[in-house]
Amino acid sequence: MERIPSFSKDHDKLATGLHLCGTAHGVTTWDLRFKKPNAGDYISPKALHTIEHIIATVLRNSERKDDVIYFGPMGCRTGFYLLTANMDYAQTLELLKRSFALAESFKEVPGNKREECGNYLEHDLEGAIYECKKYGEILKLL
Repeated sequence: MERIPSFSKDHDKLATGLHLCGTAHGVTTWDLRFKKPNAGDYISPKALHTIEHIIATVLRNSERKDDVIYFGPMGCRTGFYLLTANMDYAQTLELLKRSFALAESFKEVPGNKREECGNYLEHDLEGAIYECKKYGEILKLL
């Protein structure tokens, strides 16, 4: 089998931030890198799950909701992938800055009822807010 593009990058050289992965079929994949890979600092599974709920909710309620295709975690727990249509780097960065700033104000996890989530007991709102604040600071530097 061919090696997929994300495995072809030297992860020891990846930095935190927002990275363009590529565009195919009109869909752009963005790497939202919260943590430096292989550095021993990872997002906890519970916080990762909660960030997914919060940011997916914010993005899908934003003015660009029709251009948001998918938001979800990386299995390595160092960040998330965002798939968009019709958005360039500057537009994506601005949307993410606003989204992560808004995430800091959440007092409860959206979609956290048994009937809404397949693992509703595994969330960490405090940890998610902490990670969102840290990533928001990274975005401000870009």
